[in-house]
Amino acid sequence: MRLGINLGYWGAGMDADNLAVAQEADRLGYSVCWAAEAYGSDAATVLAWVAARTERIDVGSAIFQIPARAPAMTAMTAATLDTLSGGRFRLGLGVSGPQVSEGWYGVRFDKPLARTREYVEIIRKAMSRERLTHSGEHWTLPLPDGPGKPLKLTVHPVREHIPVYIAAIGPKNLEQTGEIADGALLILYSPEHAEETTLGALRAGREKAGRTMEGFDVVPTVPLAVGDDLDALADTFRPYTALYVGGMGSRRQNFYNRLAQRMGYEKEAAEIQDRYLAGDKDGAAAAVPRRLIDSTTLIGPVERIADRMRAYAEAGVTTLTLAPAGFTLDERLASLRAGVAALERSGLA
Repeated sequence: MRLGINLGYWGAGMDADNLAVAQEADRLGYSVCWAAEAYGSDAATVLAWVAARTERIDVGSAIFQIPARAPAMTAMTAATLDTLSGGRFRLGLGVSGPQVSEGWYGVRFDKPLARTREYVEIIRKAMSRERLTHSGEHWTLPLPDGPGKPLKLTVHPVREHIPVYIAAIGPKNLEQTGEIADGALLILYSPEHAEETTLGALRAGREKAGRTMEGFDVVPTVPLAVGDDLDALADTFRPYTALYVGGMGSRRQNFYNRLAQRMGYEKEAAEIQDRYLAGDKDGAAAAVPRRLIDSTTLIGPVERIADRMRAYAEAGVTTLTLAPAGFTLDERLASLRAGVAALERSGLA
């Protein structure tokens, strides 16, 4: 099992710290550094900057939002980043959610699975440097009855195959991800519930494509906090879990809330959402069950974290992406080093 680092969103006042975190992860031998985007900083610019200031670590989008870019533009960006980084780019994609897709980009959040499948098909064709043609429900290239003609990507990526990852939560999305992608970007991943919430659907998709899970990258982002006071450490992640379970999306469309329900937290997920959407964020955080935090984060001393890392590996994880807690650079760097120490202690390094 390899380690990754997730820098999250840029522009929160800790940009210089984030670069230092990426550079320390590079020095420590982390496999990949991911950056996110929502409706603030864009991930492509951040990844170009990080790639220019690091040497070995891969850089990955977690995620590029599908409604934000035409698929050919995403192929151009991926090819450019792979070239600039010397073959270190990983392309992570996701449909985002209805609020961002429709409110920020003006793109209807309809048929996300079909849209994702077409998007990946176009990107792969473009990055293979074929002349780009496509006739689908969502995109037609070139447009008919116009001056456009099939064009070929002029940039030569370093690698013949740039790995494609998809952010997936629901069963149908997970199955399709297993079928069409090289890896899955996951959140709120619980080893105790991995088979029924995640792995079964991914495996079904791989089988549909005539493949096994061999070589498929299972990549959850897991919050990390090191220390001896487990209650205090768990409390640091209550707002994080409440945000996803209670506040991401609408009452009708919250994929993370449904995931918590599939883990067996139906009543708790409903209460967290009710409180969060009513504006009671503190109450929503307090309603997050401790065992949900324990099963979806890495908290405690290095020895306990090493035990949990073994559980993640046994639950199919191939790249464990850490999101270190801490308000200071020193705290975050210490967490990075503790992650390496825990991996070595676990015997998985």
